[in-house]
Amino acid sequence: MNALKSKLNLLNRELGALEFNRRVLSLAQNLKIPLLERLKYICIVSSNMDEFFEIRIAVLKEQLRKNPKSKTQDGLIVGDAYLNIVKETQTLVSHKYKIFQKDILPRLEREGIHLHFESAWTPSQHRWAKTYFEKELVPLLTPIVLDPAHPFPKVINKSLNFFVTLEGKDDFGRTPKLAVVQAPRSIPRVIQMPARISQKPYGIVILSTFMQSFVHELFPGMKITGCYQFRVTRNSDLFVSDDDISDLKESLKGELSTRHLGDAVRLEISSDIPDHLLKYLRKSCDLNPEDCYRVDGPVNLMRLMQVADIVNRPDLKFPAHTPKLPLIKGTIFDELKTRDILLHHPYESFEPVLNLLKTASKDPDVLAIKQTIYRTGNISPVMDALIEAAKNGKEVTVIVELLARFDEETNISWAAKLEEVGAHVVYGVVKHKCHAKMIMIVRKELLPAKGKRKPEHILKRYVHLGTGNYHPRTAKLYTDFGLMTSNISICDDVHKIFMQLTGTSRLIKLKSLWHSPFTMFDQIVKHIQNEAKAAKLGKPARIVAKVNSLLEPAVINELYKASQAGVKIDLIVRGVCALKPKVKGLSENIRVRSIVGQFLEHHRIFYFYAHGKEEVYLSSADWMDRNLFRRIEVAFPILDPELKQKVINEGLNELLKDVSSWNMNADGLYKQSIPSSNVKLSGQQNLLLKYSVAAQPVKRKLKT
Repeated sequence: MNALKSKLNLLNRELGALEFNRRVLSLAQNLKIPLLERLKYICIVSSNMDEFFEIRIAVLKEQLRKNPKSKTQDGLIVGDAYLNIVKETQTLVSHKYKIFQKDILPRLEREGIHLHFESAWTPSQHRWAKTYFEKELVPLLTPIVLDPAHPFPKVINKSLNFFVTLEGKDDFGRTPKLAVVQAPRSIPRVIQMPARISQKPYGIVILSTFMQSFVHELFPGMKITGCYQFRVTRNSDLFVSDDDISDLKESLKGELSTRHLGDAVRLEISSDIPDHLLKYLRKSCDLNPEDCYRVDGPVNLMRLMQVADIVNRPDLKFPAHTPKLPLIKGTIFDELKTRDILLHHPYESFEPVLNLLKTASKDPDVLAIKQTIYRTGNISPVMDALIEAAKNGKEVTVIVELLARFDEETNISWAAKLEEVGAHVVYGVVKHKCHAKMIMIVRKELLPAKGKRKPEHILKRYVHLGTGNYHPRTAKLYTDFGLMTSNISICDDVHKIFMQLTGTSRLIKLKSLWHSPFTMFDQIVKHIQNEAKAAKLGKPARIVAKVNSLLEPAVINELYKASQAGVKIDLIVRGVCALKPKVKGLSENIRVRSIVGQFLEHHRIFYFYAHGKEEVYLSSADWMDRNLFRRIEVAFPILDPELKQKVINEGLNELLKDVSSWNMNADGLYKQSIPSSNVKLSGQQNLLLKYSVAAQPVKRKLKT
C-alpha cells in the first residue's frame, strides 16, 4: 500500500480539510442565509478547527518528532508540508475573524443583538456587570501567581485562560509580575444582560469582557497592567495498546483522565499581547512561533453558538422544518412483511426508527433486539428504548463502540446503564472500531396454515440499516438514509455479522451486504473494474459515489484507471478528497464536487451502471483506509426498484444538478459553479420543498 501511495497523484489531506472549512466559511458570508445561521457557520468552522488541531496537526507534529525525513501523501517532506499547512491555517483563521468583526457583529447590532464591551458600558451596565462578576464568577476563580513555588500551570485542553501582568507588592512582600486565571468550565461563556439595563432587545456579555474589566478584583492592592485571554489546544487522540488490554473499558477510563493534558499543539492569544509576553507563553507551552495564533476577538468563537439559542428571532434563522412522517398502515411489523421502508433524513422523520425500537421493547412477541451504537448523545430515546426492552425481559445485545472519538465517556456511561438492567454489552473488536449502523429484531410469529401444512411458530427477523448514527438530534441536521426491511437475505447477513461481533468465527459468507474489513474494499474495486471493462468494450459505463472523504490510494488508483478506460465518473465528496480530477491522461473523465449547505451531507452512496441494472449501495463507510481496513462497516443494496430510484433522484441527481455546488480543480482548490447568492434553490432546498408539498418522485436515470 505504501509503495502504491508514493506512485500516485495524491493531494494533501490536511490542506483538503482546510479547503472544506473555507467552503463552510463561505456560508457565513452568504447574504441569502439568515444572520444567526451565518454566525453558526463561524462557530462550526471554529469547532472543526479545534478537532483539526487536536487530531490532524497532532499527528503531523508527532510525525515531525519521530521521523522528520518522512513524506506526506502528496510527496512533500513532512516539515515542508507542515509549514504549508500552518501558513494556510493562519490565513483561514484571520479571514474567519475578519468576517466576524467586520460583517457579522455590525449586522447583529443593527438587529438589536448587541455584544456589550466595557468601553461602551453605561454606569448602570457597569454596576450590573460588577455585581454579576462578584456574585457568580469570583467564588469559582483561582488566580495563580507565577513564581518559583508556582510555575506555569499545565492548563486544560481548550480551556479559557487569562494571562495577567502585575505591578506592586503583596502581603508577603513579594513583587509578582505574572499570573494565570483559568475560567472554570462550569461558568457560562455567554451571559444575557437584562433588557432594561441593556436598552437593547438582546444584550450579550461574553465572559472575557467580565474578566478583562474586573480582573483587578482578584488581586487587591496590585496594579493590573495587562490581561490577555488565551487558549491552548492539546493532542486529544487516545492511545490504548492493542497488545495489553485485559479490560478495554478500564484501559480507556485511564486514558480519558489524561486526555485534557496531552502535548500542546496550538496557542490562541489576544492580538494585543506584547511580543515578549507571547514568547514567554509560547515557551511555557513548548510551542514554536508558527503554532501561535493572534486573534481579534474571543479565542473560542464556538461558544457564540449560544447566542442563537438565546435570541428568539425566527426571522434570523432557517425556516422551521417538520420532517415528513411516512404512511404506515397497521403495525410496523405488518408493514415490513409486505415492503421495505426507506427514510431520507432530515427530510423524513427519524420517528419511525424510534417507534420500531419502542414497539419492539413492549411487544410480547419480540424475543430479542441487537443493535450497534457509535454515537447517540447524552439524552437518547434510542438507549431508553433498549433499557426498557431489557427490563421487559427481551434479550438485548448492544455493541457499544467505546472508542467513538469525543463520545467515549458518554458511551461508557450508557454501557453501564445497559448492564445494570441485564442487557448484554459488547465493546466491539480490538483494533477495529464498530462503525456499522444496524438493528436486528427477532420476533416469534405464527405462520398460517397452507394446504396440508399446519400453523406453526417461526422466528422472523426485522432489520434497520443506516448511513448515520442512532442520534435523534443529528438526524435533524445530517442527511442520511435508513432502510427498514424483512428481506431474508439481508436479515441473514446482519444476523451473521452480529454473531461474529459477539462471538467468533473463522469466515462468514454474506449474500447481500459488503462488509469491512473483509469484502467491502474488494467489492468496490471489483465494481469499478467492471465499469472500466464495459467502457473498453464501448458499452455505457458510469460511476457515481457520494462520500464524506476520499483518501484510500488503491481505490483512487482504480478510479484513475476507470477514467482512462472512458468511464464517466462523478464524485460527490463533502470533505477531503485526495484524488486529482480533470488531469489529462489521468482523470479527465472524473468530476469532483462538494455540497455545503443547511444540512451536513452525510450519507454514503455507491452507484454503478452495471450494464443497465443500476446497482445502488448505501453505507456508513467512507472511501478511506480506516473505513475499509480498520473498522466494522457494512454497505447494503437497495433492491426495491422504487426505493432505488428514490436514492438516485434524491441522493445523487439532486446534488449533481445543484449549480451552487463547489467544483474541484486538479490542484485541490474549489470554485463554486454559480455563487449561492445567485441561485434560487439549492439541492437541499429543493428536497425541503418537495417533502413539504409531498410531491411524488419522478423517475430519472443517471446519464451515461
